[in-house]
Amino acid sequence: RFVVRQDYDELTSRLRGQLVRSVTRHGKFIIVELDNGSLSIHLGMTGKLLLDAPAGKYARAVFELDQGVLVYDDIRHFGRIEWSPALLDRAQELGPDALSIPLDDFLTRLKKRHAQIKPLLLNQSFLRGMGNIYTDEALFAARIHPKAIASKLSRDRATRLHAAMVSILATAIRMKGSSISDYVDAEGRKGTFQQQHQVYGREGARCLMCNSRVRRIVLGSRGTHYCPNCQRR
Repeated sequence: RFVVRQDYDELTSRLRGQLVRSVTRHGKFIIVELDNGSLSIHLGMTGKLLLDAPAGKYARAVFELDQGVLVYDDIRHFGRIEWSPALLDRAQELGPDALSIPLDDFLTRLKKRHAQIKPLLLNQSFLRGMGNIYTDEALFAARIHPKAIASKLSRDRATRLHAAMVSILATAIRMKGSSISDYVDAEGRKGTFQQQHQVYGREGARCLMCNSRVRRIVLGSRGTHYCPNCQRR
């Protein structure tokens, strides 16, 4: 399931000798700007980029740099690597970034969508950057049921969701993400945001706000955690 969008030899020839001009994040994509275009990298569910690490059993790509190597490691093969002659080509197909979308734009987009809020937030063409963990956490913080219809959310509730979404993403980035299993950053350090989880991964545990039991349902093919008392429909 691991995808390199070009022929291996073609991709190698495109990348050889290129100068890395910048590395940025656009939603879930890491965009590496090169002299001749850009390289987009999606880590999938278990991918990670490691600096100067040995190419182990699950190494899927190794980039040799002037100083050291960058290893793409992925147990489950869900990641993607693609070169494009256009800068940010892949990212431009997506919706606005969840971390920077203005409140008014967010409210307008919600009002146009008669869809359950949890699957909608995971739809990268609607909004880029929201994953399963942070969507569950943002909905809990905003006290919104995951099955609530986006277009029917009041302005107050939608505003709370926007604030929760931005705050949780910013905090998670500062804490290097959530190391649920084996995730580490490029320098091999684990994230610590999992210590802040209020509902995700806590099925059956007591809600930290009201002492009800956290529930787990499957919504849009994704495991969804919520508090039935704090997040009433």
